[in-house]
Amino acid sequence: MAKNEAYDEETDKRVLRRKRRVKNQIIAYVVLAIILIGAIIGGVILANKIISVVKDRKQAEELQKQLEELAETEGEAPVVEAPVESAEPVEESDYLGEAVESIIAGMTPEDKVAGLFIITPEALTGTDTVIRAGEVTEQSLKEHSVGGLIYFAKNIKDSAQLTEMLQNTKGWSKYALFLGVDEEGGSVSRVAGSGLADDVGNMADIGATGDVAVAQEAGAAIGGYLSGYGFNLNFAPVADVVTEGNKTIGNRSFGSDPNLVASMVASTVEGMQASGVSACLKHFPGLGDTTEDTHDGMASTEKSLEDFNATDFPVYQAGINAGVDMVMVSHLSAPNVVGDNTPASLSEKMITEILRGQLGYQGIVITDSMSMTAITDYYTADEAAVKALQAGADMILMPEDYETAYNGVLEALNNGTLSEERINESLRRIFRVKKKNEVG
Repeated sequence: MAKNEAYDEETDKRVLRRKRRVKNQIIAYVVLAIILIGAIIGGVILANKIISVVKDRKQAEELQKQLEELAETEGEAPVVEAPVESAEPVEESDYLGEAVESIIAGMTPEDKVAGLFIITPEALTGTDTVIRAGEVTEQSLKEHSVGGLIYFAKNIKDSAQLTEMLQNTKGWSKYALFLGVDEEGGSVSRVAGSGLADDVGNMADIGATGDVAVAQEAGAAIGGYLSGYGFNLNFAPVADVVTEGNKTIGNRSFGSDPNLVASMVASTVEGMQASGVSACLKHFPGLGDTTEDTHDGMASTEKSLEDFNATDFPVYQAGINAGVDMVMVSHLSAPNVVGDNTPASLSEKMITEILRGQLGYQGIVITDSMSMTAITDYYTADEAAVKALQAGADMILMPEDYETAYNGVLEALNNGTLSEERINESLRRIFRVKKKNEVG
C-alpha cells in the first residue's frame, strides 16, 4: 500500500513539472513573439526616419545647388557670344523645321531665287503705281514667287483699299509673302502718315521719356494697326545711336546713350512682334555718326571694331536678345573694321563674322535698298545681289533692276558660284519666320 502511494505521488510530481515546463515554454514563446513584433515595428519606424532624413538631405542638397547656380548667374557679367543650340529642340521648333523643309523641298530653283527678294509691287508688275491687286498681280506672282513686297505712301489710299490689296496679294502668292512697310513712327510713317492710324510720334521723343514701357506701347500700337491691315513685316525700329548734330538719322533714333537706346529698341521689338508683325533693326552696323546719306552716295565711318562694340553693338545685341526677326545691313563703309571701302551689305566680315559670329544672330539678314547710289554707283544689280548673298545676307531689298538681279543670282546658282545649300540656308531662316507669324 505504501509503495502504491509513493508511486502516485511521484507521478503527480512529474505531471506538475511537465505542466510547469509547458507553461514556461508558452511564456517564452509569447515573450519572443512580443520582442519580434517590437523589433519589426521599431525597424519600420527607423527605416521611415532614415528615408525621411535621406529625402530631406537630398532636397536640401538640391535647394543648395539651385541657390548656388542662381548666385552664380546673378554675379556673372553679360558676355556677347553665339547661342548654343539645344540638343533637343522644343516641339514648336520641330514643327516649324519640318514645315520649312517640306516647303523648300518642293521649290524649283527659280522659285528659290525669287524667294530671296523683297521688291516693290511696281517692280513686280511693271506698272507705274499699284493701288490694287488683280489679274496683273496674280500673273506676276506666278512668274516670280518673290519673298515679299514693300509698300509706300503712294500705294495707300484708304483703309478698305489697303486691306483688300494686301489680302488679294497674299491670296495670289504660291508661298507665304512678307508684306512690309516703313512704319517707324514720326517722320517715317507710311500708314499713319496717310491718315489711316494714329501716329505714335518720333522715337527721339519716346527715348526722352526714359520709360521702356512707352517704347513697348508704341511698338504694340504700330504692330496692332499694321497687322489689322494685313502687313506682317515692319522695317523698324531704328537702332542707330546718334551723335550730337547728326541729321542723317536725327529724331528717328531713340537718342545718343547706347544703354538707353538698347532698352528702348528691345522693348519696341517685343511690343511689335507680339502682334505677329516682324520687326527689323536698322541700319547695322550703325549710321549714327555719319554725315553722308547712303541714298546719295558712299557713306563711311572711321570707327574701329572697339568703337562699334562700345556704342552700337550693345543696341543690336539687345534687339537680338529680344528675339528680333530681321536685321537690315546698311551700305556703310567701315574701312577700319573691314579693311577697305566695301559696303557693310556686301561684306562677309561685317555680316558673317561680326553680326552672326560675334553677336550670335541667327535670324534673317536683309540688305538696305539696293537702289541707293552707294550701291548703284559702284555695282551692277546682279553683281551686288550675288555679292550680298556670298557675304551672308538672306534677302535682297529693292534692287535697282529686279530682273537683272534675279537672273544674276539664278545664273550664279546654276554655275556653282552660289551653292543650292547656301540658298536653302537663307530660305530656312525666311520661311521659319513666315511660318511662325502664321502660327502666331
